[in-house]
Amino acid sequence: MPVQISPANLKEWLDQGECVYLLDVRQPWENQFAAIPNGVLIPLGDLENSLDEVTPPKGAKVVVYCHHGVRSLSGAAILENAGIAPAYSLAGGIDAWSCEIDPNIPRYR
Repeated sequence: MPVQISPANLKEWLDQGECVYLLDVRQPWENQFAAIPNGVLIPLGDLENSLDEVTPPKGAKVVVYCHHGVRSLSGAAILENAGIAPAYSLAGGIDAWSCEIDPNIPRYR
């Protein structure tokens, strides 16, 4: 089971200049509506067949996110099973990020 991290943990990593590879596993329309800057979009349904597109820099912390943190758990598990580990899941997804960290990112249902 992948490790979940809180939005506050992710913000701390970013603020400290940690190398973080953000992977958004939502649908393109969701990403167009609201996204964390510098993320890579690969929808969850495409992830297993697109693992060659997941290219985190050496030593990067891989953080997978979605809307509420459910799909990202599956996405992080897929990455870990493929040897891209550790892969963290953003608890609460972009919705929690918007509520707790960046209210400029729009929320949606």
